[in-house]
Amino acid sequence: MAAAYPERVIPGDIGTQLAAILRAAAAAGELPPQAGTMMAAGTWRRAPATAGGGPGSYATSLPFALARLTGRPPAGLAAILAGRLRGAAGVRAAMATGAGYLTVAVTDAALTGLAPRIAAAGPACARSTALAGTSLPGQPEPDLAAAVSWTQAWRWQTGAVTARLAAAAGATIINTAKRDLPAAPDPPPGPAAVAVAIEYAGLDGVRYALTRTAADRAGVMGRLICVSHDRENPFYSVSLAHADAASTLRWASDLQLSRGGPGALAAGRLDHPGERELLDELSWLPERVAGAARRGQPHQLAAYLEDLAAAWLRCRESCPALPFGGLAAPRDAGGIAARLWLADAARTALAAGLALMGVAAPERL
Repeated sequence: MAAAYPERVIPGDIGTQLAAILRAAAAAGELPPQAGTMMAAGTWRRAPATAGGGPGSYATSLPFALARLTGRPPAGLAAILAGRLRGAAGVRAAMATGAGYLTVAVTDAALTGLAPRIAAAGPACARSTALAGTSLPGQPEPDLAAAVSWTQAWRWQTGAVTARLAAAAGATIINTAKRDLPAAPDPPPGPAAVAVAIEYAGLDGVRYALTRTAADRAGVMGRLICVSHDRENPFYSVSLAHADAASTLRWASDLQLSRGGPGALAAGRLDHPGERELLDELSWLPERVAGAARRGQPHQLAAYLEDLAAAWLRCRESCPALPFGGLAAPRDAGGIAARLWLADAARTALAAGLALMGVAAPERL
């Protein structure tokens, strides 16, 4: 599926096609002129199973916004959009569902093709234009050890991460260099709790814990810091998934196993349920980044990364990429290449998400 911005993935691709349909309809007088400027960004959700959902299926509430503009029933508008979207590049099916959602399923080739697209995009795989035309005051990277309370540390970290997320989603960040962090009150005697936690858990662990915490939990952060090296610790689980994907690629290089070029990822590959689940999870990264920025809730990105990490760890168990992975390992060069592309995509997406939090992505654990 071609897109105006190669780093955008499936919801962005479909949104680009829908925007072109709306512009054409507005130009032809079939819809009001305002419809020609509408975008699907921010309206996407997973298509429910009752509406033909599954990996590679996406539902948008855009017809409801069109209905408010035109006074026409959303279900009818969804059916019109579905009819015009059918046959578009990468689209397998499009239909009106529910009270007026537009549900789109992409082809297997479009879903499989995500792996090399994400790997090639690098950090840009998290970008979109969802917030283009908006602006947000920036914040410098905070010195969390200087915070005198968990609430203050949370506010600093949340502000800095939200600005990075918004920039990745296409917003303009203003006055980043000149904006001062909120003034801190005089610190109490003795070491501040945040500084002690950084010394205990590490700066990245504290940054991650702050980012994944919602506003109503900020004041009790000290009880939420976890340093255990097991998958019950969300920070360790995400770090493990990145390190594991990076190790898969490193071992493949040591074994002189090649993934070839993107064209080597032939049709029919990556069709195991675990692989398709992971591809589907990967496809939501730019949308989740933009949504977290739009709401000022970066903990939503952390929740997404934890789901993505879990999907990779499940996939690598059921679909190992390397020959020593047991009976489930691929037996031919094409199968190995496809799973190496998938490992690279998982590594790239996890690293991009962690970088937006200001957290390093470890190559080894």
